[in-house]
Amino acid sequence: MKIGIIGAENTHSAAISHTINVNKAVRGFTVDYLWGETEEFARKTAEKGQIPNIVKSPRAMLGKIDALIVDHRHARYHLPAALPFLKAGIPVFVDKPFCYRSAEGRKFLSLARRKGVAVTSFSSLPFQQDFAALRQKVTELGGVVGAASFGPCDLDSQHGGVFFYGIHQVEMVLEICGYDVVAVQVTRHGGNGIGQLFYKSGMTVPIHFLKGWKGRFSMTVIGPEGSHHQALGHDKDPYLAGIRKFTGMFKTGRPPRPYDEILKPVQVLEALERSVKTGRIEKVR
Repeated sequence: MKIGIIGAENTHSAAISHTINVNKAVRGFTVDYLWGETEEFARKTAEKGQIPNIVKSPRAMLGKIDALIVDHRHARYHLPAALPFLKAGIPVFVDKPFCYRSAEGRKFLSLARRKGVAVTSFSSLPFQQDFAALRQKVTELGGVVGAASFGPCDLDSQHGGVFFYGIHQVEMVLEICGYDVVAVQVTRHGGNGIGQLFYKSGMTVPIHFLKGWKGRFSMTVIGPEGSHHQALGHDKDPYLAGIRKFTGMFKTGRPPRPYDEILKPVQVLEALERSVKTGRIEKVR
């Protein structure tokens, strides 16, 4: 299957194409086309990933590819770029965050359902071996009654504020603690912040947004049988497990996760974004 990529500024585009084209770690797929935000971004990504064709317009890939990856730094550009390909019946992997506004995402996924076109989006973090170890530890602890996560995030990022990098921790917490978050609140101090996630059950989970932090993401979980802190490092190829997920979808036409689970992190991020501005508790709509 021939894959096209929209977006070359994000380093993920080069890493994904290198894994597929150079390392040949996933059989039956090649990245054949690329559109970049600038000529320089496109050229450098194409060189690193050995992508043979650079196009001047994303639509130039229509009719030439079997599947699409959309990979911008700012989530506001994701779905407008993917829409013509969805309408053409081409399966799409949208790098995280899926979108910048959940209303837009809901319409996009509704169209995907009607047309029977497979779509998915996710952070690579929950597919790493360290995260699998964390899941196993949660089972040993008898579940989760409390948790906290830590990681880099610039709440004032030009690429969407809390959406940029905040998505990793949000998806991590939802995967471990569940998706029934009803409200959030962000407290800022200096360049850092703490986002509290309030669950329907009464559980609260603080997310530590650490500006400039260069270390690993990590998470603490507390269960009936004790507690555990897990640093979340990357696999040798941190993209491979995720690539296998979305290329599997390209081949079978079956999304690897429910569409509600794609949209919920965006809804939580929207509420966090509102709370960054107001400092108040904001409901997850």
